[in-house]
Amino acid sequence: MAPTSTDTAYDVVAIGRTGVDIYPLQHGVGLEHVDTFQKFLGGSATNVAVAAARHGRRVALITRTGGDSFGRYIHLALRDFGVDDRFVSAVDGPPTPVTFCEVYPPDDFPLYFYRYPTAPDLLIEAEELPLEAIREAGIFWATVTGLSQEPSRTAHFAAWRARERRQHTVLDLDYRPMFWADRADASAQVERALEQVTVAVGNREECEVAVGESDPQRAADALLERGVEIAVVKQGPKGVLAATRDERVEVPPFPVEVVNGLGAGDAFGGALCHGLLSGWDLRRVLEFANVAGALVAAKLECSTAMPTTAEVEQRLAHRVAVPAAEEAR
Repeated sequence: MAPTSTDTAYDVVAIGRTGVDIYPLQHGVGLEHVDTFQKFLGGSATNVAVAAARHGRRVALITRTGGDSFGRYIHLALRDFGVDDRFVSAVDGPPTPVTFCEVYPPDDFPLYFYRYPTAPDLLIEAEELPLEAIREAGIFWATVTGLSQEPSRTAHFAAWRARERRQHTVLDLDYRPMFWADRADASAQVERALEQVTVAVGNREECEVAVGESDPQRAADALLERGVEIAVVKQGPKGVLAATRDERVEVPPFPVEVVNGLGAGDAFGGALCHGLLSGWDLRRVLEFANVAGALVAAKLECSTAMPTTAEVEQRLAHRVAVPAAEEAR
């Protein structure tokens, strides 16, 4: 796969989904009526890695691509964004995945994944993991999607064993039903995974899959009961809740004119990483991450829209709603 050690610890190491987003430039219509598209680097773990790098963090991504042009594009794009690609390798067989979406603002963005019967990022092997980098990283970020198939599932648990529940071992609950044989299997795997991590992040539906609770307060309680130290429950237009054993914080949404909400959660994730590594109090972390997500929701793309720290701080300082980019209307 890639080198198994590194001489310098990373701020963030993320593992999981990568691919190419093929997004329509005509909105409010089905794909059958779209004439032009634009490609972007995509995939949840990949977007989180890019988002954290935009905040000046030293970031590496563990994933796999096809041995094809889109795979080479992923390497080029990661380097352009300042993400270390040494742990990204090609596989023989399945091609680099592509993902299409339809854009119906403000709240309907159907996704179409082309990654069947498997995808290269689900072929990560446990014996090829960069365990030293995983163990020493300030944050290790993984997603529930990576548990949906073998050998990725085994690799994730091997990574967590090496990590030994070190602080800021994060599980993005990122449940996508099309990647799973059934919901019960997803719930069972998340239940196992929660024993290995210290931070869990998800929306209300994802929390219901994870712990059987969609009410934010009860979901946070249930996640804490599973042993995590920080539970983050995203509530979309109702804001976000975070809880520890000693503290509970809710922040309201940051108003935006939404163009595409698909990348907001990943921007939130990268900003969450930055706030945790900065040692901020929980309220400041949430407010910062919330605005980062809003900035991306006002754009079409995900990875290339990830904001810098200065951009987020400026919006926080002025509490100004984000207008949609004119070209994305």
